[in-house]
This record gives sequence, structure tokens and C-alpha cells, in this order.
Amino acid sequence: MNAPASILTDVRTDFPGMLTGEGQPWHYLDTAATSQKPQAVIDAMARALGEDYATVHRGVYARSADMTRAYEAARRRVADFIGGHEEEVVFTRGATEAINLVASTWGVANLKAGDRILLSTLEHHSNIVPWQMVAERTGAEIDVCPLTHDGQIDLDAAAEILTEKHKLVALAHVSNVLGSVLDAKRAADLAHGVGAKLLLDGCQAAPRLTLDVAALDCDFYVFSAHKLYGPTAIGALWARSEILDGMPPYQGGGAMIDRVSFEKTTYAPPPQRFEAGTPAITEAVGLHAAIDYVESIGLDRIHAREMALVAQLREALGAMNDVTLYGPADTAGILSFMLDGVHPHDLGTILDEENVAIRAGHHCAQPLMEHLGVPATARASFGLYSDESDVEALLEGIARTRRIFG
Repeated sequence: MNAPASILTDVRTDFPGMLTGEGQPWHYLDTAATSQKPQAVIDAMARALGEDYATVHRGVYARSADMTRAYEAARRRVADFIGGHEEEVVFTRGATEAINLVASTWGVANLKAGDRILLSTLEHHSNIVPWQMVAERTGAEIDVCPLTHDGQIDLDAAAEILTEKHKLVALAHVSNVLGSVLDAKRAADLAHGVGAKLLLDGCQAAPRLTLDVAALDCDFYVFSAHKLYGPTAIGALWARSEILDGMPPYQGGGAMIDRVSFEKTTYAPPPQRFEAGTPAITEAVGLHAAIDYVESIGLDRIHAREMALVAQLREALGAMNDVTLYGPADTAGILSFMLDGVHPHDLGTILDEENVAIRAGHHCAQPLMEHLGVPATARASFGLYSDESDVEALLEGIARTRRIFG
């Protein structure tokens, strides 16, 4: 195999989770599910949970003020990372909660019987189920955009489907199964052409693509920190300020209020209006550190490296007559496949014996599995710490599996 086109300085040593308990290399190819964490993130969170720890937005003492500044600095860092403004960034528990927040607030307030929502065949369940729930509450109906033959969201078909009855289009920026990358700007033009809003699920895009919500021209953008080399239990919703201003609160409690009395409660402006309760303080600090780490390497370099590794794997698997590949040729760090006569769970189990970790299952995308005509796929997903040895270990594990089932 040729070396990847964009070689990065070896960063695997920055990730303590990249070794087995016996100190052997662990070939982690499940980054699309959740990423390993660099030591810089672990250290930042340890300091925030230790010597720096205090509550935020409430204390008048110095450490609380310092922690509040750190928490809000994380919000500004997220805004800079995606090309937005800090007052447009709402911290959530992850992309799933962010989509539920939009559905339960903007959706309930703006959708009614006869309105329509457009999704696509490849969406993650988190970008399907919340819209089904809000459709049941409001009487709105859901349309599904098909895929092209190679697994892209078919925007030509979307153009035919969309009407002025559509109020929302919600699509994955990068598919978590196929790795296909949406032409987000065209999706925005199509949505706005009929007066609809566009929500982009950026979970798989944020760790590998340079983001600019202004250039994308979307109305909502969501992502999770744990796929961006940060901690679990925190993510972000970005929305245009004029949209956030018109959205009612998501949950009630402390921090999201202006004034409370038993007669009437008034609410804080966005983003605080949507952040009830004590927030994920140390997680926000960890997210800040993760963005710093990723940008110190460079999203363009990360994306180029991952695409080179996917191309290597695709070429090797494509030469095997008993392997079916899914998705377009230029996938973003993700490759799903099937080995004839071997259930993905069996393949994953055998690979685990070889210290190779892949994902096997429906990947929270059961409608896509039905479209592909399979109950599950095997998925290899790369990260910034991936290298040629991971591809080689996976191929060796597949060869062993073929011998076992041969």
C-alpha cells in the first residue's frame, strides 16, 4: 500500500486509550461512534474538576468568577469553531438533545396540521424520532428524500419533493453509516426557496470538516463533543439569533429565568433561556480543549488523512469478491461493508480478538439498513490518530475471519 497522501506527525501517543491493557496497540476503528480523548482534554477536565472547580453564573467569589469565565470562553470557542456568534450557541447534552430542543420548541411553536418536514433515508434515529414525535403533536407530516445509487442524499429528488408546505428540512451533513457528504449549501438554497428552515446534523462533520455556518447558510446546526475528541454529556446547538429569540423555553429551572414569582415568571434571553439547571461545567472546558487540540492539527489535514486511509481500505476490500462496499468512493472517514456469509457481529467479535475495534450493527439507522437490504453492516471509521497499521490489522483480521468461515 502507498502511504497516506497527508501524513501527520504521529499523535497516537497523545491518546492513552490507544493501547490495550497489556500495552499492545489497539486498532480503534469506531471513531464515528465516539472518539478517543487526547491527554490535553483529560488534563483540562482534571484541572476543572479539581483545583479550578466552582459553580458558574452564581457565586460572587473569585473562583466562581474564574470558572464562569472559563465556561463562557468555551461557548465563544464553539462559536469561533463553526463561524457563529456566542449568543447563538446553546450548550446541550449532545446532538440528540439539541435536535429534540429544536423539535420541542421551534417545532411545536411553528408547525401545524398540513405542514411538512423533509428528512432523508440515511438519517440517524436522532434526526428521525424527534420529528416523528413533533409531527404527532402538531399534525405535521414527514416526507423522505431518497438516495442516489452511490448513497448520497438525492438533492435533485429533494427539489422535486419540496413545496411551500415544507417548513423544515433536517439532514445529516455527513452520514454516520456511508460517510457521504451533503452539498449543504445547495440543500439550504432548496429549503429556503420554499420558505423552509434547514437543520444540519453535524456530528460526523465537526471532527473532520472546516465549518462555517454562514457559508453553509443553514438555520440550525448541531454536534456532539464526544465525537470531536471531547467528553460525553455535552454538545451544541447553533441557531440564527432571530430564530432563538422567538423560541420558547425547553426546560424550566434555575439559570434560564429573568424573574420568578408565583404570579408570573419571565425568562432570560438566549442562550441562557435554554440552559436550565447547573450546566456541564467541566465538560464545557473539555470541549474547549478538544477544539484547541483539533485546530492545532488542522481540519483540512485530518480530513485528507482520513480520506487517504478510507481510499486504501476501499481499494483492498474492493478487490475481494466476497465483500460488498456501501457509500460513495470519496467518503469522509467512514466505510461500511459486508463480508459474504459472515454476520457483522461475528466479524466484530473475531476482530476484537485481534485488537481491532469496529462497529457492527444498524448504527442507529434502521431505515437505511432496510434501504440497503441488510440487517446490519460492519463499519470502520477513522480518526486523526488512525494510520496505515490500522488498515493492515483490519485486513489481517478479515483474512482470519474468511479462513474461519471458509
